[in-house]
Amino acid sequence: MKNLIEKRINRAIVEKVFPGCVAGVVKRDGSRLIMAFGRHTYDPASPPMQAEAIFDVASITKAIPTSSLALTLLDAGKLKLDDKLITFVPEFRNSFRKSVRIRHLLTHTLDFGFRLSAYKDKKPEELLEAIFTAEFKAKPGTTFYYANATSILLGLVVERIYGKDLATLGREIFFGPMDMSRTTFYPETFAREEIAPTEIDPWRGRMIQAEVHDESAFALRSKMATGSAGLFSTVPDILNFIEMLLHDGTFGGRRFFSVETLDVMQTNQVDIPGVKTGLGWELDQPRYMGRHCSPYTIGKTGFTGCVCICDRVKRKGMALLSNYTFPTRKNDVTMINSVRSDIADIVFSVE
Repeated sequence: MKNLIEKRINRAIVEKVFPGCVAGVVKRDGSRLIMAFGRHTYDPASPPMQAEAIFDVASITKAIPTSSLALTLLDAGKLKLDDKLITFVPEFRNSFRKSVRIRHLLTHTLDFGFRLSAYKDKKPEELLEAIFTAEFKAKPGTTFYYANATSILLGLVVERIYGKDLATLGREIFFGPMDMSRTTFYPETFAREEIAPTEIDPWRGRMIQAEVHDESAFALRSKMATGSAGLFSTVPDILNFIEMLLHDGTFGGRRFFSVETLDVMQTNQVDIPGVKTGLGWELDQPRYMGRHCSPYTIGKTGFTGCVCICDRVKRKGMALLSNYTFPTRKNDVTMINSVRSDIADIVFSVE
């Protein structure tokens, strides 16, 4: 496995898919393989990538910690799938305000029909107002539409039930107890050189390093940590979370999820033709999980070039963190998904 991963990643660096990455595999028995490749940038003088390098994991934030925090509330009976969004976020007021349920937030079945990045020059209050008032293009639950707005709303629900902000909740409920010591919404607490840069950004007029890459999360940063993006983490830390899932929801002698909740993470929760999604996690997606993913394989990608995948049936998982968007973002995800799926094929086809 090690040699095959090395060969594929080194090829990706030569092809300039990304300047560097860290790849990791964990099995249920706790055995691990973690490898660092390349450098922070294409400059030969830039720092070599280290196994503990910190990456902006972008939309992995939607699963870790946002959806996972919501699932802890379901486990505790403090939240139900059929609870109304407006019970917790009464500011939400489009035409379907009384029809939106928590299950719609956890399955991305709200058709916002717009991208929050279009509001990146607005004030935080104006951006939130756009989320609260945007009209859907379809009835809730009838269409799969992947949107940052959906996860931002879920994050607000979680914060209002717990009475704490997402950054604090992530640290207290998951990151601290799971020894994820280099996982944070506040990358500025670490030395800049420990963090992989994500883009030379013309909008901000600088190289983005140690600050969130996602535009809407950046625009909201002065007001809140968002449920959609903004988490920074490392491969070893993400593997701790995956190991917890592989151990049926336990880590270090502490239970984080019931087995029943894990089961709904990895079973299809929608009745929409051609769509599969678990509760809070993407499900059975060969485009980045590879040809050997199963109907129970869950995962999440990040726009910056990151992915984490877990298969409890096969008793193993993986994380690949890279800065695919450096020095400038690509027009599509074809190149990075090719690498993701090839690495997943290696991991999940080899015993």
